[in-house]
Amino acid sequence: MYDLAWFRANFDRIAPRLQTRSNPPNLDGYRELDKRRRAAIAESEQLKARRNAETVEIGKLRREGIDTAERQQQVRAIGERIAVLEAEEKAAEESFREMLTGIPNVPHESVPVGSSEADNLEVRRVGEPRHFDFEPKAHWDLGPELGILDLERAAKVTGARFAVYWGLGAKLERALINFMLDVHTREHGYTEVLPPFMVNKASLFGTGQLPKFEQDLFKIENTDFWLVPTAEVPVTNLYRDETLEGERLPVKLCAYTPCFRSEAGSYGRDVRGIIRQHQFQKVELVKFAHPQHSYDELEKLTADAEDILRRLGLPFRTVVLSTGDTSFSSAKTYDIEVWLPGQNAYKEISSCSNFEAFQARRAAIRFKPAKGKSEFAHTLNGSGLAVGRTWVAIVENYQQKDGSVVVPEALRPYVGTDVIQKSEVSPAAGGAGLNRL
Repeated sequence: MYDLAWFRANFDRIAPRLQTRSNPPNLDGYRELDKRRRAAIAESEQLKARRNAETVEIGKLRREGIDTAERQQQVRAIGERIAVLEAEEKAAEESFREMLTGIPNVPHESVPVGSSEADNLEVRRVGEPRHFDFEPKAHWDLGPELGILDLERAAKVTGARFAVYWGLGAKLERALINFMLDVHTREHGYTEVLPPFMVNKASLFGTGQLPKFEQDLFKIENTDFWLVPTAEVPVTNLYRDETLEGERLPVKLCAYTPCFRSEAGSYGRDVRGIIRQHQFQKVELVKFAHPQHSYDELEKLTADAEDILRRLGLPFRTVVLSTGDTSFSSAKTYDIEVWLPGQNAYKEISSCSNFEAFQARRAAIRFKPAKGKSEFAHTLNGSGLAVGRTWVAIVENYQQKDGSVVVPEALRPYVGTDVIQKSEVSPAAGGAGLNRL
């Protein structure tokens, strides 16, 4: 969201940049509204000057004993017209502010211009995809065969795009959460936070999900509670309507939460397996930074997320998103994509973004420098990482010819085993034994 005065002053400069986004905002309405507003202001100022001059003249005439009733009536009519014009100006201001809530962030000048994800630019690639001497399986086959992933029972219990993890599958998920949090807090300098898993409307407005993306969210009926789509929302809003001390910046927080998304508009994409779910786990990194240093902090945050993949020995690449693929609130985003051999493709596992002051203005998050007035902080966040997709990457990249999965060395203290193998008695295999009880 923009400061209204700044938006007006910089409109001609930022308008062409906004038009490079996918579904660019309609700025013609802004131009027409601004034209009417300026006309109202100009006429009002002229009438005020005329009223002032008439008031002086009326005072002079009355001192001379001249009847001024007709001129006083004209002045009253001028005042009534000024009131109408001021109401029009106020209404235009309110319309402007409402309009601004739906205008996306201006892409940073370093973001490549493009119309879609096809125009994203790769900035680095780490690790080489493994060469298999057998046909690698996708996780939606390998997981059920090992008895660690159960999509059919999840569909029975809840519906499509949900998953049940069994045994070492569940333990691997939990291990990844603990591993990520430990690395980020012990070695990357983040403070762990465990926020609520539900938020209110004000929080979703603050980070930019509302009002534009309501269809992507799950709302609790008859309440102002919404299930979190990402920990970005509750963690960023921890400092809503607050002023941070400048010397504290950057503030670096990390949090685990489940995430809930309707995935509206994504039907037909990644329908198999657990790549795109209504519920998934994620470890999120959030920063509050000084505007002069926020792009340095973006590079560091991206490196922190990449470090998890390096430690797990998973091949990945990092791309900078084009203007046409950058999210509504972001000024610049790096996507980290992990290699999935079962799908023979790189898939996004983290998005690391600098929102500059876009979210801070909506959420009123400021900082007080050592000298001068308080100003809006820059907010950043990124997945560190999406846990389910990391689970998929491990299962697919570390699969063996006999159907087992080697546990990455960094995770073995957390999982408690070197290899995930199909057990003779798998809980996912069936419930006959339970029925006999």
